[in-house]
Amino acid sequence: MRTVRFVSLVASVLAVSAVAGSLFGRATVSTQERIPERYRAFTTAVRLVETSYVDKVESDQAVYSAITGMLQTLDPHSSFLDPRTYAQMRERQEGRYYGLGITIQSIAGDITAVSLFEGSPAYKKGVRRGDIIAKVDGEDAKGWTTDQTARRLRGPKGTTVRISLRRRGYDQLIDLEVPRDEINIPTIPATFMIDATTGYVRLQDFAEQTDADLTAALAKLTGRGMTRLLLDLRGNPGGPLDQAIKVSNSFLQQGQMIVYTRGRVPNSDQDYRATERRRYTDLPVVVLVSRNSASASEIVAGALQDHDRAVVVGETTFGKALVQSVYRISEGAALALTTARYYTPSGRLIQRPWDGTFDEYLTYTIRDQNTPREHAPAELKYTDSGRKVYSGGGVEPDHRLEGPIEGFNPSPFGRGLYARQSFASFAQKYSAEGDTRIAAAARDRKFVAKDFTVDAAMIQEFRQHLKADGVTVDEAAFTKDLTFITSMIRYEIDLNLWTVEDARRRLIVTDPQAQLALSTFPEAERMAKAARTRSAAGTR
Repeated sequence: MRTVRFVSLVASVLAVSAVAGSLFGRATVSTQERIPERYRAFTTAVRLVETSYVDKVESDQAVYSAITGMLQTLDPHSSFLDPRTYAQMRERQEGRYYGLGITIQSIAGDITAVSLFEGSPAYKKGVRRGDIIAKVDGEDAKGWTTDQTARRLRGPKGTTVRISLRRRGYDQLIDLEVPRDEINIPTIPATFMIDATTGYVRLQDFAEQTDADLTAALAKLTGRGMTRLLLDLRGNPGGPLDQAIKVSNSFLQQGQMIVYTRGRVPNSDQDYRATERRRYTDLPVVVLVSRNSASASEIVAGALQDHDRAVVVGETTFGKALVQSVYRISEGAALALTTARYYTPSGRLIQRPWDGTFDEYLTYTIRDQNTPREHAPAELKYTDSGRKVYSGGGVEPDHRLEGPIEGFNPSPFGRGLYARQSFASFAQKYSAEGDTRIAAAARDRKFVAKDFTVDAAMIQEFRQHLKADGVTVDEAAFTKDLTFITSMIRYEIDLNLWTVEDARRRLIVTDPQAQLALSTFPEAERMAKAARTRSAAGTR
């Protein structure tokens, strides 16, 4: 298998070892006179580091670092996966593992829950985002690494682990005994009807079960009366190439090109087409993308755009069009090596160029996106209906609207509040009415019903929260960002107390990018009709 995935989440797909062996074998034959000398230089250097460096250095650390340094001279996405990273990659690729269902991060030395999988053991026991895991089985976890903590939290299905949580507003630690279970990592956390005819699917990741998840989601929405679809790919970092092809196949006519790859190793030149007859080839579709949509999500957006099967709305995507094949090398370690480039059906290479240190490339998502990129004449391509599209830097939307934070483009003041997690920390003050999972007494807790509104009193409480956290409020910016601030307060409380689907359903009402996307459905309907006409005429 091959993968197309944004490097910050690690390239993830397993290539068959027979292929890897044949590739390495040919490379050895072609350079057999030079490689022994190079090997001697490398092994001599490693041996000197092991024996003569001022501090003790483990051999695997030296070799792993050397491989990483070599790959860093190639491109931003070729990478070395040590055994632990490789195991984590495979786990996420497979979409399941055994544990509690918490995503953790070390923040100022505290192991903090940053997200939970709905329905997981931790979720059922009442663990919430923002909780600090202070103890594990009675041991103080202060200063632990995330890997160290993860190893203690995971284990065989049915076993239990005792954790003690520190939560804002609670004077005492919250002690919980949580059973371990199989954790399924969702790739589609939200599926619902926006109105009587418009379905919404949030596809946040690609994994081995994504096509099956999407098929189930579309069937559910169809049963509820869906006649048009808003497909949200914002922030989707990518994943297995075959899943991008299958997702695209859901909306394209049998035989239509989805993507093709070109490289220098055997079998890297491949054309991938829609091979199945799916039931959604006439469905009007609008696709939402962002600057953090990458790789496999760009394949889907690019294919649907090139065949005039969807209106694309949002920001120019990341621009990652390199295919990594992952080769196991030894002791559970692996090499994610770029082996091909991929192109959209119109011939677009959407890979953005990179600078020598990759700095400009990797900071793309945090830079201002307002200035449209200038295009060279050679980058011009055409969709099936003759619309202009361009190579060289991500999938450009048909309708552009900046929205780096959940579809909003707030002022620097609003961005600062989001970056310092002011909304998330404020949400920790609230509990859901009727939620009895945590029995411990708390002070200054506020209880809200599922249909709560962010009123003037709650806004004032948020102001007091900012003041207590040492934030100086820019009154003009606060007023300008009021819709954003109100929406983020509601969104974070919804995420904390209920589900991603609940939070997304309510956020979409004020999400500027989503509202723009909804306004483009007349265009998407015309496209779907024209695509049907071309298909009936036997054209592609």
